Amino acid sequence: MGNFVSCFTSSQETQTFPIDTSFKLPSPLPSWPPGDGFASGIIDLGGLEVCQITSFTKIWSTSQDGSDATDVTFFEPSPIPDGFSMLGCYCQSNDTPLFGWVLAGKDVSGGTLAAPVDYTLVWSSNDSCYVWLPTPPEGFKSVGYTITTLPSKPSLDQIWCVRADLTDETEVDALLWSSSDVNVYGLRPKVRGRQALGVSVGTFIISKNGDDTSLLSLSCLRNNNFENITSFMPNLDQIDALIKEYSPRFYFHPKETYFFASTTWYFTNGVQLYHTGEESNPIPVDPTGSNLPQGGSNDGTYWLDLPVDEAERERVKKGDLQSCEAYLHVKPMLGATFTDLAIWVFYPFNGPSTAKLGLVDIPLGRIGEHIGDWEHVTLRVSNFNGLLYRVYFAQHSGGMWVDTTSLEFLDGSNNFAAYPSLNGHATYPVPGLVLQGNDVVGLRNDTAKSDKFFNVKERYSVMAAEYINYVIELPWVNFARKWGPKITYEVGIEIEKIQNSVAGTLASPIGSLLGLIPREFSSEDGPIGPKMKVDWDGDER
Repeated sequence: MGNFVSCFTSSQETQTFPIDTSFKLPSPLPSWPPGDGFASGIIDLGGLEVCQITSFTKIWSTSQDGSDATDVTFFEPSPIPDGFSMLGCYCQSNDTPLFGWVLAGKDVSGGTLAAPVDYTLVWSSNDSCYVWLPTPPEGFKSVGYTITTLPSKPSLDQIWCVRADLTDETEVDALLWSSSDVNVYGLRPKVRGRQALGVSVGTFIISKNGDDTSLLSLSCLRNNNFENITSFMPNLDQIDALIKEYSPRFYFHPKETYFFASTTWYFTNGVQLYHTGEESNPIPVDPTGSNLPQGGSNDGTYWLDLPVDEAERERVKKGDLQSCEAYLHVKPMLGATFTDLAIWVFYPFNGPSTAKLGLVDIPLGRIGEHIGDWEHVTLRVSNFNGLLYRVYFAQHSGGMWVDTTSLEFLDGSNNFAAYPSLNGHATYPVPGLVLQGNDVVGLRNDTAKSDKFFNVKERYSVMAAEYINYVIELPWVNFARKWGPKITYEVGIEIEKIQNSVAGTLASPIGSLLGLIPREFSSEDGPIGPKMKVDWDGDER
């Protein structure tokens, strides 16, 4: 039997939603070191204060008892603090424990909120659920729906609209539920990133009968107080507390031979800087990277490479787990209502891939190999209360968001497990096999727990936090070129070599691997550093 979190039905009957036994909801909330306003409960967006509501009254579910994992449940935020007003209702899939939020607003400057002048019925079901879109007065916009169980329109003071200059454009997020006549989506700001002002309200949107115009009916909020983000972002002491509270433990596969390394260890173990036209005269790299070219772009004129001596080269490839370090990039997200703590780790070498053909595993030789490998996991923490809400696991050229309730928590703590794949180092939330391909042929991503692991909270440093003026970036952070050489080869030729080396019945399906191999596997090509990747300023992919 799992733990439970309670919410209330409209008749105030207690209804429980099961939580996975590995999920530990902090109660009471962690106590954070003092600061200017992080985790204070309220954020001022510029005359409009907002708070995050995490308790709900159940209104209606698309399944009668709310137990069908393919269905959703609609909620109203409750209770709402005195002085604050509802901006929208909440919807969540029934296949996950209740762990959501919506924002409520308080007008502290006069004129930032207004009652709607009317309502439009967006959708109804079985004469038991009615979803209403507020009609805002001129100069205001709606940011959420209100929901009733009766066909009569709600009162005009049930939900409030927001002055237009405090709103921004939205786009649909994940599909929450679909039926023959309606789709229900999460909602998020269209423009997201380290300097983007859009604020997610936590609401949802409905598209009926394929009418995409309805997707333009709701806005998100906008933080017009962004220049004062230090008043609600965590300071260095609070960042340290967040990492100690929430950071992952990386469990390596029992067969892994290529591990993390600190940049200092990497630079002081024979790694050299190469320059076009001077390949025969590489330069040893200083421990902090102080002699690396700064700024510019990845123009191919400089790159790093391992020691020339073969024995030393093989040794450095394996990294050094005992002295390794994680590197944090701390940045505001969703209009600085959340903090992203991007945890970057460096591998000196990415190992070769393995294909799975039915029950047979086929090593792919040099395919997948490259020198230098930057990977990351990102924690998304609420600036209202300091709670961890989501974690992003980077995987090859993409990745996946995982809700907190689905993480594997460790040792009765709020630290969780992360599993880098064997050789390829894509990171997953659970151990096992993820196959890139189909049931017949694909590339293996194997993860498993072993006695080889790394706790981020034990060795990490903040490599960048642009909103904190006294965080100084080390020179290697601004090295814009490759962390390994580029060695181009034809993947098709490599696949043909493997086909020629196996039995005839396997040769044909091996050929189909060509369309499954990610683009980054088409050569041995070192990566650019974290600051040069789109994740640095943007949202995760």
